[in-house]
Amino acid sequence: MTTHPYKRMIRIVSFDYGHAPAPEAEITLDLRRRFRNPHHDPQMRQRAGLDDDVYAHALDTPGLRDLAAVTALAAHDLAHTIPGPITIACGCVDGRHRSVAVARHIAEILADGCAAIVIAHRDVHRPLLDATIHGATAERHLT
Repeated sequence: MTTHPYKRMIRIVSFDYGHAPAPEAEITLDLRRRFRNPHHDPQMRQRAGLDDDVYAHALDTPGLRDLAAVTALAAHDLAHTIPGPITIACGCVDGRHRSVAVARHIAEILADGCAAIVIAHRDVHRPLLDATIHGATAERHLT
């Protein structure tokens, strides 16, 4: 994405909590406990929120679209009130499902031209973490 000199920059980073600490950010979303985890679906486990069906599955979780919209609104406000780029960090267990989907959705909401948007998926390429780290049962997260 091209950065225009008159626009503010909002950087959106998806990440996992299992391989490295959260990146420094003005807004950090911890998506590990409250939202459906596509990891528990064997057909989605090895894939990522970059895939449209995984993206849609994650965003169908009640409350997730609202969280993304509120986050985008807050980032838009911050981008026009404090100097320098704004970073939004979206984290989940593996950094490939929920965090990627939410980062994508926030970027889509902000794509109206209010700021230059840069999106990075820090950990989407890393190996999956052990299933026991995911904690909750598959049944809880597939509904």
